[in-house]
Amino acid sequence: MAYPAVSTAVDLVNAPLLYKGKVRELYDLGEEMLVVVTDRISAFDYVLDPAVPEKGNVLNRLSAFWFGLTKELMENHVVHIDVDQLGEIVKDREALKNRVMVVRKAERIDIECVVRGCITGGGWRQYQETGKVNGIELPLGLRKNAVLAQPIFTPAAKNDVGHDEDIPFENMQELIGAELALELKEKSLKLFAFAREYCEERGIILADCKFEFGLLDGKVILIDEIFTPDASRFWAKHNYALDIEIDSMDKEPVRTYLSASSWDKNSTPDPLPIEVVEETTRRYLDIYHRLTGKSL
Repeated sequence: MAYPAVSTAVDLVNAPLLYKGKVRELYDLGEEMLVVVTDRISAFDYVLDPAVPEKGNVLNRLSAFWFGLTKELMENHVVHIDVDQLGEIVKDREALKNRVMVVRKAERIDIECVVRGCITGGGWRQYQETGKVNGIELPLGLRKNAVLAQPIFTPAAKNDVGHDEDIPFENMQELIGAELALELKEKSLKLFAFAREYCEERGIILADCKFEFGLLDGKVILIDEIFTPDASRFWAKHNYALDIEIDSMDKEPVRTYLSASSWDKNSTPDPLPIEVVEETTRRYLDIYHRLTGKSL
């Protein structure tokens, strides 16, 4: 039987809480930091109830998997993911065994590095209005979900309150410097190309994804999470079509349910039905298995 969902680790960790995000909690270990990935789930900028069992395990294990695969391409912040090395810092090892990551502390670069291989989502909405995405002019006549001839880099300025702001690359250069901006762009496109090919071989289309980078001793490293369902848009190849809303391999059951409900998106929503929670767990376990060939 699966372990109960973990909504927070505050009572399970003997270390100061540095930051509590929608899903992740960061705890201070001195020179290092403990990241605990909870089972909380968010949609439309609200954290929802109840938490989704196994979601945090999938996100953490999948990030660790991808950090391992890409470490030759890009140095990252991971130290280890072994709960047993944490000793008395963790009060309940069984509850947290698959959802912890000890990382090096880096200075976060306040840019979300987004790469789009297909024209969909927010990129599609921009294109419909302007023929451009983040100031990049695209060919006329593209259809929704079309695969772009070349992936495009479409950064966003980080905003811890509210939505991140899509910006042209030139604005990113002004914010962080031309040389650093170019390095992040090149690294992002290289990582995307690697993962897209990997996914392609497993019957999955990587439509778009986002990265976060940090500075450690003056060097750029990869931080946060990579190529998880919360940071990427995965489509099963057999579901791919133009001009439709493709069912993503992530928390799509939650979004679909909320969109079809009477919720006004301006107040705390009612708890999710159990069948929606169970289907969402199934989705996360399925993408983990497809990408890694393993089960949790």
